[in-house]
Amino acid sequence: MKRFIISLLVTVCLGLFAWTPSALAADIANGSKVFGANCAACHMGGGNVVNGSKTLRKSDLEQYNMASLEAIQAQVKQGKAAMPSFLGRLTPEQIEDVAAYVLDQAEKGW
Repeated sequence: MKRFIISLLVTVCLGLFAWTPSALAADIANGSKVFGANCAACHMGGGNVVNGSKTLRKSDLEQYNMASLEAIQAQVKQGKAAMPSFLGRLTPEQIEDVAAYVLDQAEKGW
């Protein structure tokens, strides 16, 4: 009986850690819309019209330590060089969604 209870508790705990509410998951479709409305003018197709060597392609994201959700979100929030800050212009959810979209597209090769 003791083993059964321990086994049950372990199963429940693992289930809680593995479960992610859909409200917290990034919405790539929404990220695509946010990208189209706010980013595509400079980054159409994963490019960069201001600095052609710093694209949103996977190899460039990796080269410049930008190949993570956290790094992309920070860039969107803070801006850098010619890129403006979108903090206050986009909601935290929109920033999460657009970062997930950028990574997803980079993985697919744009």
